[in-house]
Formats: sequence, structure tokens, C-alpha cells
Amino acid sequence: MKFHAAGSGNITGGNMKQNLSDQIIQLDYSEEMRTSFRDYAMSVIVSRAIPDVRDGLKPVQRRILYSMTELGLDPTKPHRKSARIVGDTMGKYHPHGDSSIYDALVHMSKDYALMIPLVDGHGNFGSIDGDGAAAMRYTEARLSPGAMALLEHLEKGLIDFMPNFDGTEKEPVVLPAMIPNLLINGTTGIAVGMATNIPPHNPDEVIDGVIAYMDNPEISTRELMNYIPAPDFPTGGTIINVDEMEQIYETGEGKIRIRAKAEIENGDNGRKNIVITEIPYTVAGNKSKLVESLSGLIREKVFDEIHDVRDESSKEGIRIVIEVKRDRDIENLLNGLYKKTLLEDTYTVNLLAIKDQQPVIFNLKGLIREFVDFQVEIYTKEYNFLLDKAQKRLEVVDGLIKATDVIDLIIEILRGSSSVKQAKSCLMEGDTTDIKFKSEASRKEAASLRFTEKQADAILSMQLSKLIGLEILKLHEEKESLLNSIQEYEKVLGSTKELYKVIKKRLLEYKKLFHSHRRTMLINAQSKDYVEEFKVEDIYVLIDRFGYVKSLDSTSYSRVLDETLKEYNYIIQMKNTDRLCCFTAEGNMFQVKAESIPRCKMKDRGALIHTLCKLDKEDVILYTSFEQLFESQLLFVTRNGYIKQVSGAEFETNRSQVNATKLEEDDKVAGITLLSAGDILSGNMKVVILTDNNLMLAFPLSEVPELKKASRGVKAIKLDKNDKVCHGTAVGPDTESITYNNKEYNIKKIRLRKRADKGQKIKQQ
Repeated sequence: MKFHAAGSGNITGGNMKQNLSDQIIQLDYSEEMRTSFRDYAMSVIVSRAIPDVRDGLKPVQRRILYSMTELGLDPTKPHRKSARIVGDTMGKYHPHGDSSIYDALVHMSKDYALMIPLVDGHGNFGSIDGDGAAAMRYTEARLSPGAMALLEHLEKGLIDFMPNFDGTEKEPVVLPAMIPNLLINGTTGIAVGMATNIPPHNPDEVIDGVIAYMDNPEISTRELMNYIPAPDFPTGGTIINVDEMEQIYETGEGKIRIRAKAEIENGDNGRKNIVITEIPYTVAGNKSKLVESLSGLIREKVFDEIHDVRDESSKEGIRIVIEVKRDRDIENLLNGLYKKTLLEDTYTVNLLAIKDQQPVIFNLKGLIREFVDFQVEIYTKEYNFLLDKAQKRLEVVDGLIKATDVIDLIIEILRGSSSVKQAKSCLMEGDTTDIKFKSEASRKEAASLRFTEKQADAILSMQLSKLIGLEILKLHEEKESLLNSIQEYEKVLGSTKELYKVIKKRLLEYKKLFHSHRRTMLINAQSKDYVEEFKVEDIYVLIDRFGYVKSLDSTSYSRVLDETLKEYNYIIQMKNTDRLCCFTAEGNMFQVKAESIPRCKMKDRGALIHTLCKLDKEDVILYTSFEQLFESQLLFVTRNGYIKQVSGAEFETNRSQVNATKLEEDDKVAGITLLSAGDILSGNMKVVILTDNNLMLAFPLSEVPELKKASRGVKAIKLDKNDKVCHGTAVGPDTESITYNNKEYNIKKIRLRKRADKGQKIKQQ
């Protein structure tokens, strides 16, 4: 598929058609879309979402920190309005929305998100509860000591700079990070087609791991884990799948299971309290939602053991109290909370970072190797910078020392010169032209002078105080010091081993500065199933004519007026451990666990039975508890006049739906009657069949055989061609009438016949 793009230009008169055709560019649509999307994807990956493997920063974070450096906001200076920082960052380096810049600024200040915060915030920067930061016009910020470990060597020319978005400024390609920020603080980001999720680690452990790698570049992942056993989250908690960490660190991908830290305390009124003191890192910034979800467990009665939930957290730390009812299994409840709430969560690891403008998935050793290589690069540049600076200073010091030896001649040159340029030329090249000397000997001596330009500049700007004997002595001491420094710098630059020593020394200094004890515990634990503590009790299931169902406990039911109960077609007493069985005209049986039926107040409507057991449009003709069903015989009567008895034991199943009986294609169940053992053993029960044409047949129940539920049954009544059974039931010998469809039928005058006879015409009362 191709499209045409017309170029711009002035087109007039009769040449319009010709000019347009000349400016049409033939493009392949699919290729153009492919190229454009690829360019967009790489822009998002490299320029927004994924951090650089060297300094561990995304572009927006790097630009914020550099802008703050330009504003002079180091840790010793006062805080500055966040709006100013955001404005400078957006105007100079990051031409995107101010909200995204401010969000990044806020994130870098969170001590519950980063192991070493990079921004020192002043004001409301949000909280672990999930509260948002105040508007940028109200908050202030400055760089933290952690940020200085990434920035403090900028002036040494250790990194390259590139033009900003409009070419008016220069911004750093990467910051000269002296600590492994990517591993220590971690990061998260979603790009196009990929995402990064690097967990934070303990600074002490990471630095020890880096040093171990420098001592042995062939170190294995397992050996590295002696120093870096697992991530360390600022929120603490417990990693419960430590055995899987080696695989995660080896591949750069995997899942970490984090569990909240819980303690058991004695509460009021003989209760025990579960106290949450540390939460999973994944919940940081959403603690209030976690508390709300725990409170919801009470409302929804998910855990009957919980009496109350309250948040007692303060500046001293997190404290979420879960009050447990007396005499309950707390360990079992904890298992349930870990299983069904965010007190246990999964952190997906994906060690993705940018290297040479390309996204790469690293393993643990790979990230450390990239950091060490970067350190070698910037330390080499630093020591070259220091060496050059020392050599330049040595040149000047040598010149000043030499000048003190011939200071009288230099004074004579200065007095005899008509300009600084003339004097400088004499000092550098021995040019004595037009300079007045006291003697020819002085002229000859001046002609032999050969100071360098730097030395000449230093001599010309030298203060007379430098001629004091003590100052001259200081120059000699400085020279000695410079010579020693140059020797040391050359030694470091000449040996990788010596360079490593310098890197290690500084890393140990940062380790001392950012020292932190491990916050996250490490164990191996399997998630245990929650065994629901269930108190067996009687309940009453109420079903109205519209199919709404609800359950009441026996206490609530006892307070309901008889008049109110008349509104319900079915009232079934059962245990809360039982099942509600629903038999339909279509010959199916559906089951609903009693615990699934909503426990309601009498005024509540409940839930539609169709939604609880997926009845769809089937008509329910019998509701019963499974306990009652199991102990009964079922009398089935169908529209086509078939009848049978089925043992209730045949319906014992865990399936939510089963076929209750076999039906012909055009047949349906007309009636189902539950018969007790006493009914059957009495021998005087009779079956009454009623048809659409008001024909009725009665015969002894003993003539109805007991069959399997998969059988069709036997003939109950001989039907006319256009007649169908509408109702069938079993009654005792003293029953005088039956009710069907709100109509009462007198059965006293119906004499007993044999099964499968024709019915007798009757009149309704």
C-alpha cells in the first residue's frame, strides 16, 4: 500500500497540475509506519523510560539534578522553590510537561522508595500512605548528600556534554556517578514493548559486591551473592523465596515474593493482635488502600476471626493493628491474610538498562561489570585531569622559584620596559630591545632568560609578599608536594591494580557515609493454605416469588413476624455447612453452598438465585437442602405422564450442576415430592396426578418403582392426545384437597385406581 505526500510551495494558474506532480513523493505506507513507530519506540526507550546503566538515571532525573547543580542547590545551601527547579529543567533541558518533571523530583525525595534519596525535600512531598505531594509552588528542595556522589566531580571534565533540545545549552550525557546508583536505588519504567523493574539493594552490600568483583573479575553469581544475597527494600518486609534469587540474578528476570512483617501482641479483653510493622515494597505509597482493604475484610466477612482493623502508624514507623477474636488460630489467619491480601505480594524483576543507546537485559554481574568499567573510565579521566593540573602548577612554581633567584634582574626589566608586553617578551624570549638596563651585564643576563608563558604571566602578577623568605620556602615545599603528587598520579594511571585501589578506597568512604543495616529479612517459606474456621450453625434460607434468596441466622429469624414470612414462597432451615439444591422443570439440579448465599438483614433483598448457580432461564420447581435431600426419596412426575422414585443419595456430588432425570425431547418435570422413610414405610400414601384438562388420577405410591435418576420412569397416567400432566404429588390418606397454581382441588371423591389408568374428570373448588 502506498500514499503520496505533496511538498509545500506556491502553485498558481495553469502550472498547478504540473507543479503538484513534480512535488509528489512516493512512499511505502507499511515501511513508513514501521520506521516511524520504531523511531518513536526508541525515543521512549532511550530518552524517557529506561535508565542508563552507568549512572542509573533516566533523562528527566539526570536533567533535574543537573539543573539543581546549576542553581547551586548543594546540601549546604538553603532550599529553593520546587517550581523554580521544575521551570529551569523544563526551559533548558526537558521540554515536556511540568507535572512529569515534578513527579520525578518528588520520587527522588522519597525515603520509602529509594535507599539513598537524591533530593532533600522541604514541605509536603507526599507520604507512604498514598497522599500526593503539595503543588510545586508550596514545596522546596535541594540536593541530598546522595546526589553529590553523582555530581560532585562534574567540574573535572569526566563526562561528555551534548546540546540540549534547542542547541542553546549543554547538558551531561551521563553523570559521573561514584556509587552504583542503579543497584542501590533501583528503578522502574514502562517503555514501548518493554519495561524495567530493578529492585533497590543495601548500599553496604552492593559496594562490597563491587569490590569483590574488582578483586576477582571471574567471580560467579553464587559467589557474588555472598555479598549481595538479595534486594533490600526501604520498607523492610521479608523476602520468602531466597532460593530463587540465584536464578533471578543469573538471568536478570524473575519474581520476588515479599511478605509484610507481622508481630503478635496481647490486646484488650483477652484478644490477640496481629501488628504489621513493615509492608511490602510494592504497597509503598498505597498504605492507606492496604488498610482499607483489610477493613473491607470485616464488612465482607471474608475472615470471621477479625474483630477490628486500625492504623496506628506515626512518624516512628508503621503500625497496623488487626484485632483477632478470642480463641482463634492466629497462624491460620495470617496464612489467609498473606494469601488473600497485599500483605504478601510479588515484585517482578527485569534488569533492563540502556547501554550504548540500546536496551539490554543484564544479570547481576553484568550490572556490576558495567559500573566498574564506567569507574575505570571516569577515574582515568579524573587522574589525567589532576596530573595535568599538577604539571601546570609545577610549571608555574618552577618559574616563581627561578624568578626569586633573579628577582633583582626581573625588577630591572620591569622598570626598564615601556609595557607589559615588552617585559613579557623579554622574560620569555630574552628580547631586550628598547629596554633600559643599568648595565650591559644585566642586558646580557636578561637576554638568556627563557621563561614559559605561564611562568611569565605568574611572575608579572606575583605579589611582593612572595619575596619574603617564608613564602619562598613555601614555594619549595609546594614543588616537592607537586612532584610527589605527579608521581602518585602517574603510578595510578600506569597500573589497573593501582587504579582499582583508588576506586575501592573511595567506595569504602561512600560505604561509611551511606551505611545502612539490612532492612529486609531473607527466608524460604511456602505459602500455606488458609483453613477457614467455620462455626456450624442453623440458618434459614428465604426465597421470594421473584427468585431473590438470602439467609438469616436463627436469632434474626426468630424475630421476624409470621405476616412478613408469608411473602416468601420457600423457607428452608439448614446448616451453614449445607448446600441449597434447586430442581428445575428442565430436569437439572443446581447446587449453591450455604456460605455463598448472602447473609442479610430481613429488610435486605438478597441476591437472585439465577446469579448464584447459573440457572439461566430454567424454572425452579423445588428447593431443598442437601441434608434433607440425602435422607429422602424423590417422586418425579413429568408432563408426558412418566413417574418414578429416586433415592436422594444418588444426588451426592460436588458438581454445581447435574442431570436430575432423563426426559424425552418434548418433556418437562411437572412435579417433585420429597418422601420420608416414614411416608414410604406406612404403605398408605397415594399419588395424585392432575392434567391440563382437569383430569385426575390417584393410585397407591407402592405402584411406583424406585429407579435410577438416569431412567425415564414408568407410565403414571394414560393421557389423551392433547393433554399433559400439569401437577403430580404424593399425599397421605387423610388429605382432602391439593393446591396447584393457587387453585384448590378436592380429592375426597377421587377413588384409587391402578397406575397408568385414565384420569377422572374433576371440578375445582
